[in-house]
Amino acid sequence: MLPYCLVKPFVLALDPETAHELSISGLAALGKSPFAPAGRPLADTPTRVMGIDFPNRIGLAAGLDKNGEAIDALAGWGFGFIEIGTVTPRPQPGNPKPRMFRLPRVEGIINRMGFNNHGIDALIANVRASRFKGVLGINIGKNADTPIENAAADYLIGLEKAYPHASYITVNISSPNTKNLRALQDESELAALLGALKARQAELAQQHGRHVPLALKIAPDLDDAQITHIAAALCRHRIEAVIATNTTLDRAKVAGQPHAAEAGGLSGAPLFEASTRVVKQLATALAGEVPIIAAGGVVDGAKAKAKLDAGAELVQIYSGLIYRGPGLVKDCVAATRTK
Repeated sequence: MLPYCLVKPFVLALDPETAHELSISGLAALGKSPFAPAGRPLADTPTRVMGIDFPNRIGLAAGLDKNGEAIDALAGWGFGFIEIGTVTPRPQPGNPKPRMFRLPRVEGIINRMGFNNHGIDALIANVRASRFKGVLGINIGKNADTPIENAAADYLIGLEKAYPHASYITVNISSPNTKNLRALQDESELAALLGALKARQAELAQQHGRHVPLALKIAPDLDDAQITHIAAALCRHRIEAVIATNTTLDRAKVAGQPHAAEAGGLSGAPLFEASTRVVKQLATALAGEVPIIAAGGVVDGAKAKAKLDAGAELVQIYSGLIYRGPGLVKDCVAATRTK
């Protein structure tokens, strides 16, 4: 395989979504090749989180492989865990194009994809076809045309269908690109959703003979009071982990950059400080009761280590891979050997 430094100029010369689609298609083909060996995680100090043994602390965040098409090839990059999705009950095209924009000077990305995916049945078929035996997270969301008052029904469908195939399931209520979705982070809505999910989780655990943990993915654009009430809800409902954070609507770090005014969520290096602030506040509020998985702005090993220092147990990467390539995984694993 060519070094990423040679491939990168061609990748960045393409339209961002086209580059993404070609990359996933290529990785999917590579993973299906009979000559491709099953991927193994990079060796590191194993850690136990959510009752799961992770071979290293670095995982792939949801969004890169929405449909679970490239799991086997991505496993060869050395991740300690892989999260696929976000997936919705029914297929949907997402928002109108163009909907993804690079900010290369600051290693940022703005997207307003809108949960474009093939639906959960297609994702599960891909999971069944893969050879991956490592830690797999499945990230679930609601369809765009499902009224927000009926959102719990979509999440329950996702939970039920993903449950037999996932190591853990992430509940995504924090994407800024589905209308009103972040309203589910409000106190009463969150309590109702988490209560329904935990009740169904208990039934599914009995049915399948194993407990699959739930993680909640939250936004970086939360004030102190919101973080406090989310932390309380996580503890009260015994949610097994929290992922901090999704993309941000704030543009302070990219003011004046080309495409900075585009609607959507900002990820990559400009998100680091905001997302790490949420990790720190959660760590204080949770006091170790619920583990934190950090995501947002990790573009090198030092940033990954900073997430652990802020209070996280695990770290996810995505946008940094576009600018730094697969070598970012090795860099981050090496930097997070010790917490």
